[in-house]
Amino acid sequence: MTATTRTAVPGDLPAVLALAAELRIPGCPSGAGLEQAVRDGLVRVAEVLGETVGLAVLERPLPGHVRLACIGVVTGRRRRGVGSALLGHVLAEARGTETAGGTVSCVADPGGTALAGLLLAHGFLGTRTLRTGPGGRALRLYYQHKVRVEYVDPDARHLVPVADAEQLADSLAPDDHAVTALAVLSGEPAFEISRFERDDPSALQSGEAQAGIAFSGSVLASLTFLVGFSFASSHYPDDVRLLLIVATFVTTMSLIVYASAAGELARIRSNAFGRIMKWGNVLSEYGGVLPFLASLPITYAQLSASAWLTVLTGLAFSAGLALYERSEFSIAHRFRWTPWSTALAAVTSLAPAASVITVAAGLPSWPSTAVLMTALAARAAVYLFRRGAESGVAVHRRVWQIRQ
Repeated sequence: MTATTRTAVPGDLPAVLALAAELRIPGCPSGAGLEQAVRDGLVRVAEVLGETVGLAVLERPLPGHVRLACIGVVTGRRRRGVGSALLGHVLAEARGTETAGGTVSCVADPGGTALAGLLLAHGFLGTRTLRTGPGGRALRLYYQHKVRVEYVDPDARHLVPVADAEQLADSLAPDDHAVTALAVLSGEPAFEISRFERDDPSALQSGEAQAGIAFSGSVLASLTFLVGFSFASSHYPDDVRLLLIVATFVTTMSLIVYASAAGELARIRSNAFGRIMKWGNVLSEYGGVLPFLASLPITYAQLSASAWLTVLTGLAFSAGLALYERSEFSIAHRFRWTPWSTALAAVTSLAPAASVITVAAGLPSWPSTAVLMTALAARAAVYLFRRGAESGVAVHRRVWQIRQ
């Protein structure tokens, strides 16, 4: 049977106290301490057919820190996914804390291989050892849940027997080493110790800002040329002229924003680089790139004498935009898709085809241009004001991996 997990309530106290007494988990509060943890909403229980078979006790030493004090499952229910369900429940609740820059951690006996395997399988890394107890004789392993992808050096990994506490402490002394997996060495459990590559965040951010400036500068040059061409031609549609003028203005603003991001990086005062770059990226794409691409088939439709060729051009542009919107390269891919954002993306993608069809049919192009400008403005507003800073592409992958 699948276990269900929930937050313990005061009515669960007898079952929780009995389970804690049965499990006798090191570091787990008992008696009055456990009762207070239940009242504070810090205990999670797992149930199978109404029977409490597992518990996890949390601590909140700081507003941005969730610590797993203990987790345990009754003997008859182990290795059936109960502990995994409990830990998954805890991590799902703590996702908001981690998104805001917080930490989820656990301190455990290195010899507890069952707990180590559970933590490592759910994205925790053993980052350092701690000396606790009288005289600092007791060695504990500090686990931290990782939310950011990091890369290990494939040539700098070694195994340390779990029983060799001193070697484990020496291996984790450098701050770029961590426990990444459990293994078997000569029939005994061992930790895999990996060395992580260290990137220079300031250099990476500087490169990102410079790439944004160079890209927007190229787009601005193309838009400026097209705007000049539009004023030199008496056959150029006014609605497309307006679209290009707005795109030129917004792209110029994105350049200013990118320059501000570079200045923010140089000062390193308010940690606002990600938020500023989000503005530059959104303005560059929805105010510059997409209007520029959408204007090309409309312009061609106004000036070409071949109706079929203009329709094919518009369909090709729409298909290309649709593929781009759903690719991992688009700005939209960095945010959660909703029915509204999907509908606006569809309007953006279909705009070139709809425009050339209306022009080929002898109808004015300004209605489709107006719809496109409205859709782009709505998308920019959603990503700028209704969503947080970009957090990268949401891909299900290990939080550590070998760079390819």
